[in-house]
Amino acid sequence: MVQSAACFPARSHPDLRLVVDGSARVGPIGAIPQVLRDMGLDPAGVAAATGVELSLFDDPDNAIPFVLMGRLFRECVARSACPHFGLLVGERSSVSSLGIVSRLMQHSPDVGTALSNLVLYLQRQDRGAVPTLMVQYELVLLGYTVYQQGVIATDQIHDGTIAIGCNILRALCGPRFRPLAVLLRRTAPADREPYQRFFNAPVRVDADQSALVFPATWLDHPVSGADAGLYRSLRAEAETSMERMEVDFVIQVRRVLHGLVITGRGSVEQTAFVFGVHRRTLNRRLSARGANFKVLLREVRFEIAQQLLRDTRMPIVDIAEALGYAAASAFTRAFQCWSGQSPAVWRAARP
Repeated sequence: MVQSAACFPARSHPDLRLVVDGSARVGPIGAIPQVLRDMGLDPAGVAAATGVELSLFDDPDNAIPFVLMGRLFRECVARSACPHFGLLVGERSSVSSLGIVSRLMQHSPDVGTALSNLVLYLQRQDRGAVPTLMVQYELVLLGYTVYQQGVIATDQIHDGTIAIGCNILRALCGPRFRPLAVLLRRTAPADREPYQRFFNAPVRVDADQSALVFPATWLDHPVSGADAGLYRSLRAEAETSMERMEVDFVIQVRRVLHGLVITGRGSVEQTAFVFGVHRRTLNRRLSARGANFKVLLREVRFEIAQQLLRDTRMPIVDIAEALGYAAASAFTRAFQCWSGQSPAVWRAARP
């Protein structure tokens, strides 16, 4: 059995409730055991096969490493023969599944502020992926991408989190909310009906990111039942917890880069802007930690390229464009340097 302190039950030791780098709070995937039971499967057996203790799901504040989460989703898909297992888990996760971040969103004055709080504070409990929020041409793209290295079944994780995002928006906006489109970083499922039924919107697969697309007018929509006093208290609590996190600066830059690269803004200037510093300051802080911005950018591009090659059937020329390469040949040379194989050969070797 794979042993990792972060994947054992919280009751065994209070420190095991901490969400450390490369892990996430278990609340958003807490429906996994029930979905398995509904399919006539034994959750304990499925969990044990991947080195996860089933009692992990007893407390939504427990943490699970992303690497184990990916293994668990892959095992669930294999045992259930359900290629949209992640979607089913996400469907059952309500806005409350995000703990204090959920409460902060529910008491934000409007939807735009709520989503900004989601992007800002989700890292408090999710230290292996990054949410993205981009407003473009009067449209909003609310997305999510895994940045932790070595994670499999990211298509299932993305499916689930985009479903959670849709549930959150329905709770914040009310029954009239409906996405204009849904982008999924995955290959086309054999049956699209579960996706169409849940999202009630056009679903585009083989996308360079997983995101919900909806009109920007929703950002000004007031959140029903929001309590201004409680919001201030929750915001202060979230700020305090963020200050205690002491996230490694290099990991912070890597996290930010994943969000910027997939939205076409992965330059050193734009990264420095996110941190509120000059590019020279950013480079100096990275250098002091033995890191280099260009190297980090190459690594992030490689990680995203692997996900796109493995989880989608996007043409290589489109992947090159999504990652900011001027030509497919430049991307191919870079990928060959990274992996020792061309993108086409690397993709063909993956099931």
